Amino acid sequence: MTATDRSLELIHTAAQAAADKLAHDVIAYDVSDVLSITDAFLLASAPNDRQVKAIVDEIEERLQKELGAKPVRREGDRDSRWILLDYVDIVVHVQHSEERVFYALERLWKDCPELELPADAKATRGKAEEHAKLQAAEAEQEPGGEW
Repeated sequence: MTATDRSLELIHTAAQAAADKLAHDVIAYDVSDVLSITDAFLLASAPNDRQVKAIVDEIEERLQKELGAKPVRREGDRDSRWILLDYVDIVVHVQHSEERVFYALERLWKDCPELELPADAKATRGKAEEHAKLQAAEAEQEPGGEW
């Protein structure tokens, strides 16, 4: 069994929306062979809680406007560290970068086929690592914090 055309359409639209809001490391997996509850997972991350929320809001808005899809469940809003959107056909995980590293969902689903994504979404690969290096370099340049 493979992901349905509808699932792929949802994944592509959600991935593009995430990329447009500067998500990091957008990736999707076809989990239809190992899970009966959904066809595909989309994973994305952001370096701060506000951006996580902005990405989720953009995904919801685009899927509603362009494809008439509403999530049946939305979890994790309170802290905006890991928000899950369940569209039945697909499940979207948008995580704070720290949660993404800690929970390593890619490791869980690495045996599932990776889905083809729009070029903008593919271009997000490695952005979390770039961001972390940039922050580390900026932290080194700051004075010792003395007044």
